[in-house]
Amino acid sequence: MKPKVVKSASPAAIAVLRQATALWPKRKKLSDGLLPSQAHLRMSPNSDHNTGLAVDLTHDPDKGVDCAVIFEKLKEDKRVKYLIFKGKIWSRDKAKSGNRPYTGSNPHNKHLHVSINPDMANDTSPWFWWMNQPKVLNQVKAALQPQATKKIPLPVKPEVCTCCKLHNPKGK
Repeated sequence: MKPKVVKSASPAAIAVLRQATALWPKRKKLSDGLLPSQAHLRMSPNSDHNTGLAVDLTHDPDKGVDCAVIFEKLKEDKRVKYLIFKGKIWSRDKAKSGNRPYTGSNPHNKHLHVSINPDMANDTSPWFWWMNQPKVLNQVKAALQPQATKKIPLPVKPEVCTCCKLHNPKGK
């Protein structure tokens, strides 16, 4: 049976990447991802990426995105279902066990995988609350940048923003 894939990521997942870009505008984004590619679907048909409830954040400590630190800090965030980074997995439902070895095909050395609790999918409050808030200009620039395309399946009909729908009701 073909796995069901949503057409857009959850607001909370999108917020992770936008907020990271606002905080660290020059960060690398090579391993950023929201929705699964066809190859990812074949390898992980039950991934939270399929539901729009997962995000991959590129590890770039030289530009401020140290996923080892973020991995530890996000354990405090109630929105987090589970985290994967550098061959370790931590999940809320097994939090007492701490970090466990992750044995999936990708050890997640180049990015942090964040899976989001479904009931928190619309929560876009700050993901990096321990950091100073980004400059307003960086927040605007981050919001205007296109989303990660690495994991978006083809073909995908582009989502039309609310502004465009108001000015062009047909969404073209």
